[in-house]
Amino acid sequence: MPDSEDTLDDILPEALQAVLDDRALPVQVRIGALSNLGKVRKNNEDQYAVIRRWRSREALMSSLPSGTLLDEKEEAYVLIVADGMGGAAFGEVASELALRTVWELGTYAASWPRKVDERATKHLLEDADDYVQFIHRRIQQRASHQPELVGMGTTLTAVLSIGMDAFVVHVGDSRAYRVGEDGIQQITRDHTLAQQLVDAGVDVSRTTAFQHVLTNCLGADAHGVTSEVHHLTLEDGDYLVLCTDGLSDLVEADEIQQAIATNPDPRDACDQLVELALDRGGKDNITVVIAQFSYASPKNPAS
Repeated sequence: MPDSEDTLDDILPEALQAVLDDRALPVQVRIGALSNLGKVRKNNEDQYAVIRRWRSREALMSSLPSGTLLDEKEEAYVLIVADGMGGAAFGEVASELALRTVWELGTYAASWPRKVDERATKHLLEDADDYVQFIHRRIQQRASHQPELVGMGTTLTAVLSIGMDAFVVHVGDSRAYRVGEDGIQQITRDHTLAQQLVDAGVDVSRTTAFQHVLTNCLGADAHGVTSEVHHLTLEDGDYLVLCTDGLSDLVEADEIQQAIATNPDPRDACDQLVELALDRGGKDNITVVIAQFSYASPKNPAS
């Protein structure tokens, strides 16, 4: 039994003490999401999901004084948008299958790390790519068993947030933005022929015809898929915005930033952005997910 004068610093292994020292402050997440058919399409091939995971512990009984063993609950979030393609209702099948597969894979996913260090980040990004490859194969396998579905595919843009760390995985031309005090930043790159031409030096005004020609997607007849992955450390109050091209084609990045500045509640910002896209023609399905990340207590509380 340790001496009564011993402290946790004296008796805990160094590695465990480091974990306790690096425990993050609780993070509060506010989320809004909205999908709209638009004014032209006959069916909505967009899909979205907001998933919360948590781990907790609760002391049911103890001889220790009340309040000694405090309940703990930590949360992580998954945000996803997917834009299906393939004609008729087949794009809807592909995007739905992608989201269902993410949900099912979550059953087998290991718990997230308590500390997001270099090693944990590497593993999380590798896992994200494995998931993308699995979803790609599953969509193609589904089509191989139903010939009418051959050629169906989908984009996928997803975020896993652990505290203020955000891991973004992206395939296609749906987008992820970060909005903070320093403005708005597009995190993802459009996987389109138009973007490839711009990267090669072609004037953007000459690439309009190729704006929706995907060079990378899940399913369809692609022999392989490449996942784009990012790790971000968010600042207090930052927003993440995920959207399909039904929004980004009609609403500029600075207008997304302005909508959030005018409507700090993510649900209200979603409403305004979808309404803006509808006012401009609503030529495609419109989907947007917005999440704000804030510390639940002061970042540097007074001692």
